[in-house]
Amino acid sequence: MASKATVPFLVTMMLVTGVCNTILNKYQDMQCVRNCDSPDPKYRHTFEQPVIQTIQMFIGEMGSWLVVLFSYLYQRYIAPRLSSNSSPLLAGGYHPVHNDDGLDEEEEDYTIRGPEYLRDSTKPDETPDGRIRLQGWRIFLLAAPACCDIAGTTLMNVGLLFVAASIYQMTRGALVLFVGLFSVIFLHRKLHIYHWAALFVVVLGVALVGLAGALFSQGHESVPENAAAAITHALREVQTTARTPEAVQTLIGVLLIAAAQIFTASQFVLEEWILEHYAMDPLQVVGWEGIFGFSVTVIGSIIMYLAVGRTEAGRYGYFDAKEGWRQILHNRPIAISSFLIMISIGGFNFFGLSVTHTVSATSRSTIDTCRTLFIWLVSLALGWETFKWLQVAGFALLVYGTFLFNDIIQPPLKACLPRDRRERVILPEEPIEHI
Repeated sequence: MASKATVPFLVTMMLVTGVCNTILNKYQDMQCVRNCDSPDPKYRHTFEQPVIQTIQMFIGEMGSWLVVLFSYLYQRYIAPRLSSNSSPLLAGGYHPVHNDDGLDEEEEDYTIRGPEYLRDSTKPDETPDGRIRLQGWRIFLLAAPACCDIAGTTLMNVGLLFVAASIYQMTRGALVLFVGLFSVIFLHRKLHIYHWAALFVVVLGVALVGLAGALFSQGHESVPENAAAAITHALREVQTTARTPEAVQTLIGVLLIAAAQIFTASQFVLEEWILEHYAMDPLQVVGWEGIFGFSVTVIGSIIMYLAVGRTEAGRYGYFDAKEGWRQILHNRPIAISSFLIMISIGGFNFFGLSVTHTVSATSRSTIDTCRTLFIWLVSLALGWETFKWLQVAGFALLVYGTFLFNDIIQPPLKACLPRDRRERVILPEEPIEHI
C-alpha cells in the first residue's frame, strides 16, 4: 500500500490527466481541415474522425505495457542490487505490495516453504484465493470488454462533435445508472431503495444538462439590458431555439453519449465478472484490452474504408480513414493533440488504477465525478461555452446522485437504509444522551 503522502499526488494527477484528455479531444474536434479561408463558418470543415480517436485511446491503453516492462526490469535487475547493499537505509531492498490477487503471498510461500507447498495447496493454474490465472487462450476473454469499449468510445467521440466538453462529461454521468442495472441483472448485486433513488437523481441531472444545451445554444445575440426585455428574449429563445440545427445537433450528441454508456457499462460489468473468476494484474488487463481494441478497430476501419470511405458519398466522412490520417500528418495542431491524447489517456488509466489500489474504487468514481466541474470551468475560461444556471443544477444533481449511490453521503431518510446500517447509525449516538 502506498504511503498516505502519495495519495494527494495520485488524485491530482488523475484529475489533471482526465481533464486534459477530454479538453484535448474537444480541441482536436475544433481544428479546421478544409475551406479554412472561407468567410462563412458553415463552409469550414473541422476534424471529424471519431474512429481514429478511438484508435488513439487504445494506443494510450497499450502504453500500460511500458509500466509493466519498467516494473519487471526494476524487480529483475535493480531490486536485487538494492537488497544486497549493506547500507541500513537500503537494507531489505524492494518488497512488492500484497494485492488482491494474492500473487505476492504465493511467491513468498514459494520462497519460504518451497514448491511442494504450491502443489499441495493449489492447482497449477489457480491462485490461493481460488481464481484461475488469466493466461493462454483465456486472455481472449478480454476481447469482449474491449469490443464494448470500441462501441462506447466511438459513440462518445461522435457525440463530442455536437456538444460542449462539459455537457459531454456530464452526460457520461448516466453510466452509473446502467452499471447499477446491469450489476443487478447479470451479477446479482442487491441495490437498496436509496440506490434506486440515486440512479433516478443521476438521470434527472443528465436530462437537465441535455435540456440546457438544447434550449440555450451558443452564438445568440447579446442579452437585453432591462428585465422586461430579458424575459421576452428568453421566451422567444425557448420557442425558436429548439427548432434550430444547433439545438438538434446538441440533442443528438446527448443521446449518442447516453447510449454509449450502455456499452461502457457492459464493459465494466464484463471486467468485474472476469476479474472475479480470473486473476491478472489490472495494468496488464488494461494493456491486453488496448491490444484487442486496437486490432479490432484498425481492421474494422480498413473494412469500412474499403466499403464506404472511398466512395463518393463517404468521402471526408467518419470512415474515410485515408483522409483522416492525412489530416493528422499534415496538420500540426491535430498531430500534437493526438500525441498528447495518447499520453493523457494512458496516464489517466495508470493514476486511476493507483487511486483504486491506494484508496478505493468508490473514491475513484467520486473523483471522476469531480472532474466534470474542472472540465466545465476550463471550457468557460477558454470561451468554448457560456454560463447556464440550468447546467449548474444538472451538475449538482449528478454529484449528489453519484455521492449517494457510492455511500459517500447518507440518504435524507434513515428508513431508506438497510436495517444493519440503521443500527450502526443509531448506536454511536446513544452514549451522548447520557452526558
